[in-house]
Amino acid sequence: MQTSPRTSPRRALPALVATLLMACLLSWAGGSPAQAAAAPGQPGDPNIKFVGRWDTTSSSTAYTPYWAGAYYRAGFTGRTVKLKQRGTIDLWARIDNGPVKFYDDVKGTVNLTPTALSPGNHTLQVNYQVVAGSYKGDAVFQGLVLDSGATTFAPPAPARTVEFVGDSITVGTTSSQNARTAYGWLIGERLGVEHTQIAQGGACLVAAADGCVGLERQFTKLNPNAATPDWNFSRYRADAVVINLGTNDVGHGVSSAQFQSAYSSLLRKVRAAYPQAWIFALETFRGRFVPQTEAAVKAAVAGGDARVSFVDTTGWLGSGDLTDSVHPNDRGHRVIADRLAPVIAARIGS
Repeated sequence: MQTSPRTSPRRALPALVATLLMACLLSWAGGSPAQAAAAPGQPGDPNIKFVGRWDTTSSSTAYTPYWAGAYYRAGFTGRTVKLKQRGTIDLWARIDNGPVKFYDDVKGTVNLTPTALSPGNHTLQVNYQVVAGSYKGDAVFQGLVLDSGATTFAPPAPARTVEFVGDSITVGTTSSQNARTAYGWLIGERLGVEHTQIAQGGACLVAAADGCVGLERQFTKLNPNAATPDWNFSRYRADAVVINLGTNDVGHGVSSAQFQSAYSSLLRKVRAAYPQAWIFALETFRGRFVPQTEAAVKAAVAGGDARVSFVDTTGWLGSGDLTDSVHPNDRGHRVIADRLAPVIAARIGS
């Protein structure tokens, strides 16, 4: 009669130890073999830093940004880099400290280095073009194509983040490069901090029945135009938040009492999201709902929030700083940045 061979306890022990060790390592890394880091340059590569609100969970092969001014940055080796785009999109790309280049209506594999770079380490930053806060085309990142044998590395990253919450003014509508030439992006670059523009063209503070997006409600969402999912605020922490809302509410029948109540609610939501951030509530450049904005700030301070302040913007912009009666031109956004950057820097130490 045959019997099945049995592994001796002495031989089984090393295998068991190895199995347990691997399990511990995977647990420590927060994943399983299927959840290991993606290949260099692909979505999921930890050396690619996605700044802003990106959907990185719906697909492991395609990452999608929401809100204006989202960008990503990566370090790479080799002499060339290409970008894989799912569909047609306008984008801006900058390699090392070179000029920012605009790519109009590109899709598929986009060659960012028609002239090869010098050998060595390089950095790449890409953002997609927005129009009124919505991405113009298919803003879906599907990875980088690197030279054979090349890899990625984590580029130097700012330690602080400033978030700008607003409407088309914060988006940069009518400025030459939209989000890139808006005051939030300019201030972020000037202060050497990461910067996000949680802004949507035409947005109100208070959600209106006629469809005006209300940021008091949508601030906590991944997508400005969807009720779900919520944004995961553990993805990054803002050191300062600038709110510039109220310009559009007048045209949507919002009362003074509604506005002040909603502003107080938004301040509470921002504080819950970023417990240590300094919050700056801007007077709208057209001077709308100023008493209500200031009253909401005073109520927050009286309630024990010592890290929120009202910013008086009276006289910041002249007629030569606007493209119309509402939206700043490039010079107007630079004027705002000149005024506001020192105010933010004084609070966060940049």
